[in-house]
Amino acid sequence: MANLNELSWVDAKVYFQSSDVVLIPVGSNEQHGPQNPLGTDHLIALRLAEEASRRTGVVHLSVVPFGVSSHHRQFWGTVYVRPNVFKAYIRDICLSLKPYGVHKVVVVNGHGGNTPSLRELARELREHGVFLSVFVWWAAARKGLPNLFSAKERRHASAEETSMNLALYPHLVKMNNAVDEKLRTLFPKASRGIFLGLDTVDYSDSGVLGISTTASVEKGKEVFETAVAELVKHIEALGKKRIDELLPKPLR
Repeated sequence: MANLNELSWVDAKVYFQSSDVVLIPVGSNEQHGPQNPLGTDHLIALRLAEEASRRTGVVHLSVVPFGVSSHHRQFWGTVYVRPNVFKAYIRDICLSLKPYGVHKVVVVNGHGGNTPSLRELARELREHGVFLSVFVWWAAARKGLPNLFSAKERRHASAEETSMNLALYPHLVKMNNAVDEKLRTLFPKASRGIFLGLDTVDYSDSGVLGISTTASVEKGKEVFETAVAELVKHIEALGKKRIDELLPKPLR
C-alpha cells in the first residue's frame, strides 16, 4: 500500500471507506552502541510497517521517531520525551483517525521503553471505541527463532538489533566499532524482586548490553522475515474482527 502522507485526501477517503485499520510505526532516537545509528529503533519499525503495508494493503502512517529513552541520556545524540507526552501524542493520533472510521490501530513498536506507555494507552483507547494493539518485533523473533541468538546477543544494541540494521541499513552500520561488553553489576546477583532506577551507562561504557560482534546480514534477514510474517498474520486477523467484539464488555 503506502504511507498515508503520500495519498491525496481523495485517495485517503477511498481507503478509509473500505478499511478501518492503520499501522503506526514508533521508535526512539537513542544510542545503540558505537556501531549502530541512533535511529535504530524507529528505522527498523518503519521498514516493518512498510513491508507489512505492502503485503496487506493496510496504510501506514509516518514513523514517530522519538520515544521514552531518558535512560540513555548520557550518550550523545539521544533525544527523548516523557512517558506521558509520548502516550498523549499517540493517543491524539489515534483519536484524530476515528472520524474516518478507523477503529483498529496496530502500533509497530521498535523500542522497549515505549511499551509500558503503549500498554496503558491500549486499555484507555478501548473506552473511546478504538482498539490498539502493540506489535513488538523482538518478541516475535524470539518466539519464531528461539535458537538464532543467545540471550546475550538479544540485548540492547547487541547482535540481534545489529543484524537487523545490517540487513536493512547496511550503509549505517560500522561493524569495525562493534564490541562485546560484560555488564557491570552494582548489587549481588542473588537479589530478586527489586527495581532500580538505573541508566544504561551504569551497566555499560559503550551502550552495548551484551554481544554484538556476531551480528550478520543473513541473521538479520531471518529476523526481519519472521517478524513481518507475524505482523501480517496479526493484521489479517484483526481486519476480520468486528469492532464490537474488541471493545470493553459491560458490567456483569
